[in-house]
Amino acid sequence: MSARTHVLGLVDRLRDAIIPPAPVYAHCDIPCGIYDPHEAQIAALTVLRMDQLIGELAMPAMDAKPEERALYASKLARYTAVKEQHSERVKQEVRVIWGDYFTPDHVKQYPQAHDLTWKILKQASKTRQGTAVADAQELLKLVQEFAELFWQTKGAKTKRQPSMQKSGGDLVVPLAA
Repeated sequence: MSARTHVLGLVDRLRDAIIPPAPVYAHCDIPCGIYDPHEAQIAALTVLRMDQLIGELAMPAMDAKPEERALYASKLARYTAVKEQHSERVKQEVRVIWGDYFTPDHVKQYPQAHDLTWKILKQASKTRQGTAVADAQELLKLVQEFAELFWQTKGAKTKRQPSMQKSGGDLVVPLAA
């Protein structure tokens, strides 16, 4: 390594120590062209299932043993944490497709793309704020519409098929040509 390269490396490290670079997040900046709304649908189904489990969770009686109260609190905390993570995952997956995949030409052809994305982001936030199964079902419905729109931009026909998950619900999948 030359002295010049060594000095430049030291300067870069010093600058980064004083003013740390901002983290950059992206699906793929190549661009790779690999996009699929499947993960958003799975995350929405997970939000729905967690809300179902929270609704089914029996609160311990007033005279319950401490272990029963602890078990209830543990399950509620776990279900809530998973619901929150997957609500955020829906937002992340949809934002990546909307921001990285959709082009101005797509938006001209499908002007509902922006509004639908906005509705999904707002609904995912709503599912984080509460535990209403109806809110989770609405999130799934919006994500399914988004998946159908996405596949339309690729010229693919879609079908809804049962997810075969405990939450119920369908997955939007492309049909083979």
